[in-house]
Amino acid sequence: MICHDFDARFRAYLRDWLVEHEDDLSNADAAEAMMPEVYAAFLDTPADWLEGQKPGEFFQAYADPAQLVAWMEEYLARQVDLPDMLLNRIAELGDAAAPALVSVLAKQDAPAEERMLCVSLLREIGSLAPLPMYIAWLKNRVYSDELCDNAAESLDEMGESAVPHLLDALQEATDAGREAMLALLSRYPGDERIYQGLMDLFNRYPRRQAVLAAYLGRLGDDRAVEALTQRALEDATGYLDYIELRSAIERLGGEAPEREFDDDPEYSALFGGSL
Repeated sequence: MICHDFDARFRAYLRDWLVEHEDDLSNADAAEAMMPEVYAAFLDTPADWLEGQKPGEFFQAYADPAQLVAWMEEYLARQVDLPDMLLNRIAELGDAAAPALVSVLAKQDAPAEERMLCVSLLREIGSLAPLPMYIAWLKNRVYSDELCDNAAESLDEMGESAVPHLLDALQEATDAGREAMLALLSRYPGDERIYQGLMDLFNRYPRRQAVLAAYLGRLGDDRAVEALTQRALEDATGYLDYIELRSAIERLGGEAPEREFDDDPEYSALFGGSL
């Protein structure tokens, strides 16, 4: 596969264009304002390096998803700037492109950037095909995992289709995975496992209390008010966590306790100890 460097070709096109139009441009701002128009002209101009094809139409001639996804992998492997037109073409093919993208996701040794791109493309397509794989990732995730974060965003967009799968996986998930799943499930009240799961993590992980309080507030179960209020009153609860706890309590219809934070370093950093 030939990995044409479209970005480099555009830079060359732009240099020629700027030389040709330098007398028409009053300053750098005027040139910058013309960039969308210049780029559109570049895409629509037949190019010798593409044997007369227009850059904007080049990938439209290809309809095999496996070939296009392999082409994407080749661009990344060669470290050539990936053309937006190639990614757009893959996305245009819709569900037909899902198997090829999922196949790349299944490669444990695939570069992280490659897998992240596949997750983003599958989300753009709106495919449910990777749902089981995303659930498996979340079950085993650690707290810092960008790929899982991207997958969780996709599960969020899948909406209620993902809910039963998330509920079924809760019991076997790591605590990090359980939190990620419960974050999504907190939008869908009604299953006792969601409330109990959030409360369990809230009680066991005080260092995660701010974000877990936000999920409890979103879930809307006012049984959490008492635990949230008790935590808000604890001396060990800093100002920033208190703000999140207070917000959750009020969202659940409770009345948050008042606290003084004059000696709290977080409070002092924000307000200089003057308020």
